[in-house]
Amino acid sequence: MPSKTKYIFVTGGVTSSLGKGIISASLAKLLQARGFSVAIQKLDPYINVDPGTLNPYEHGECFVTNDGAETDLDLGHYERFLNVPTSQDNNVTTGRIYQSVINKERRGDYLGKTVQVIPHITNEIKEHILKLGKNGSYDVVITEIGGTVGDIESLPFIESIRQLKWDLHERVLFIHLTLIPYLSTSGELKTKPTQHSVKTLLEYGVQPDILVCRTEHHLDQDLRKKIALFCNVDVSCVIESIDAKTIYEVPLLMQEEKLDEVVCKKLNINGSPDPDLHKWNRFLTNFNQPESDIHIALVGKYVELKDSYLSIAEALIHAGAKNKTKVIIHWIHSSKLDKENNVGKLLHKVSGIIVAPGFGSRGIEGKINAIKYARENNIPFLGICLGMQCAVIEFARNVLNMKDANSTEINLTTKNPVISMMEEQKKLKNMGGTMRLGAYHCKIKKDTLLSKIYKEPTIQERHRHRYEFNNKYLDEFENNGVVFSGKNTKNQLMETFEIPQHPWFIGVQYHPEYKSTVENPHPLFVSFVKASLHAAKNSVETAVLSSK
Repeated sequence: MPSKTKYIFVTGGVTSSLGKGIISASLAKLLQARGFSVAIQKLDPYINVDPGTLNPYEHGECFVTNDGAETDLDLGHYERFLNVPTSQDNNVTTGRIYQSVINKERRGDYLGKTVQVIPHITNEIKEHILKLGKNGSYDVVITEIGGTVGDIESLPFIESIRQLKWDLHERVLFIHLTLIPYLSTSGELKTKPTQHSVKTLLEYGVQPDILVCRTEHHLDQDLRKKIALFCNVDVSCVIESIDAKTIYEVPLLMQEEKLDEVVCKKLNINGSPDPDLHKWNRFLTNFNQPESDIHIALVGKYVELKDSYLSIAEALIHAGAKNKTKVIIHWIHSSKLDKENNVGKLLHKVSGIIVAPGFGSRGIEGKINAIKYARENNIPFLGICLGMQCAVIEFARNVLNMKDANSTEINLTTKNPVISMMEEQKKLKNMGGTMRLGAYHCKIKKDTLLSKIYKEPTIQERHRHRYEFNNKYLDEFENNGVVFSGKNTKNQLMETFEIPQHPWFIGVQYHPEYKSTVENPHPLFVSFVKASLHAAKNSVETAVLSSK
């Protein structure tokens, strides 16, 4: 039986960074709330096969799926909004498309024909787009096209969706996200950039069905009529997307604009007339009306670009709302903590410290100094991936008196390599897609802080690393008060590191931030925020007693 899946394509015009991913995720959330099964995918026009080898300053965070795909950070938004895991099928790059086509050409799959952008590249793109909707797996598949209309690198994707409209007719819908700039000198909203953007799309053979207009000021009815007239769409299909206080308000703003109603009408699909958003609204109530606030330090080496740690920041928002608390993040560059006399100055106001993931030697000593400060001052601490490894190094140096303890990633000649490269990584030569990636099982030790947090004997968490705790030092650490509370029993990888004598001190080799969603905040972050609140309360009480 042929699939009846509907396909929505979201393009962007005028400028980049308008929020196609948030609009796509918001529409998906509204359709999901109406009872439809929805998937979202991202088509990225860059030639990298995936973002795994990209510097975070270039592309922000690299998001990792359960099946081990290194993907665009927008997939994190998709999961956080829909509460549904994504996979490698949800993110496709130009590099991956060309790699697949070239591999087929080398095998002789094209029977000697000249390989061209049309039809071979466009067919490959269409095949990837349609893969999610095969066998009727989803009622609706939303596809976000990266980049901006008019970019040379986006042309094969635009041509592919034009062809799909020809192939699937009424099962395809085009949404174009554009900008309505405000000129303060004349006090006017200007529609000309949007008109030109739509004109460019029309030149490629694509007529938008719906226009979503980013704006700082409300669009009046006359302006909507003008946009509709010159862009050849219905007035009801001109949707205002005004700046919001938080991305989590966007689904409700889109609902007020009746985006989901217009989409259902255009695609001729009938869902629940009353979308079920009670969990979403409860989250927003807690977020907008916190009962307290908490200061958390996020120590990393890429903090100038906050998207580098996007999932951690969002996980703190989710955990804060769960605790009815506003989390105030202090973004601290780890290199500023390289000198120990800076640590107290920069961290004395915070009630919790997170040391973020990363690669390479820059800023490592600052991370280690931050961990020492958290351990010695009983400040709740969460170390993620490299953050856990730095916690191991700090403990080895300052408690076990191994002054040269290090990771072989940082110092190959260290006499105490408490962190070393995983055995299966030592023979690899290629960098892309070769780390320990995706979800792995972790067995939790009974009567540990981790067991109290998860309340399950075995968990699955996502990984992205090459180095691990060196088990040669296991006995020495455990004999001095450390508990490795989580372990992968298949390869004896120590997954978690905690200090029971400390109020709340946990390092995890995996990335819990990837699995935190609006509806299911990650328990590790929820517990960390709760512990930080308790620490802040105790600090205030101590200060009051001291003043007396």
